[in-house]
Amino acid sequence: MSPTPRALEKLIQEFTKLPGIGPKTAERLVYYLLKQPKTELELLADILLQVKKDVTTCQNCFRFTDQNPCLLCADKKRDHHLLCVVAESQNIPIIEKTGAFAGLYHVLGGLISPLEGTTPDKLRINELMVKLKNNGFKEVILALNPDLDGETTSLYLSQLIKPLNVKLTRLARGLPMGANLEYADEVTLENAIIGRSEL
Repeated sequence: MSPTPRALEKLIQEFTKLPGIGPKTAERLVYYLLKQPKTELELLADILLQVKKDVTTCQNCFRFTDQNPCLLCADKKRDHHLLCVVAESQNIPIIEKTGAFAGLYHVLGGLISPLEGTTPDKLRINELMVKLKNNGFKEVILALNPDLDGETTSLYLSQLIKPLNVKLTRLARGLPMGANLEYADEVTLENAIIGRSEL
C-alpha cells in the first residue's frame, strides 16, 4: 500500500507525461503546487483552459497562433518566395529573434523517427509539397536539428524537393562563437570545416 494519496499519485503520473519530466521532477512539481494558495491553482487551471480554447494552428504555416492566418503569414513585408521548414512551432520564435530571416515558415509537426513511430505520413509533408508546387517559392531552408532524426528528415525532404527545381539549403553547422577547438566533437568540427566561409 502506497503512503502517497491516490489523487497525488494520479497527478504525478500525469506530469510524467510532459516532455523532460521524470517521476522525481513530477513529484516536486506536485508538492510545490500543493503548497500554493487555491486561488493560484485556479488561475493556473483557468489559463491552461483559456490557452487551449484561444490558441489554434495557422492554416498556412501550421504554427500555434491566436488568429488565422498568423501575423507572420499575413505580413505583406515578408519575403513570400522564401520558406523555412521547422520541426515544431516553438522553433519559430528562436529564428525570429535573430532578425536574420524575413520569409515564411512551414511547421512539420515533428521529425521522422522510426524508433518513436513517427513516419512521414504523420508529419505535414504532403501539405509542404502542395505549398511548394502552388506558391512560387524560390528557396526552401531546412532548419531541422542536426541529430539523427533531423538528418533523416532532411534527407527524406531533399529527395522530394529537389525535383521541383527549388533552391534547397539548410542551416550552417559548425563551431559556436566562443567555442574552444579542443572541446569540439569530430562531427561538429567536420561540419565547421566543410561549411567554412571565405574571409
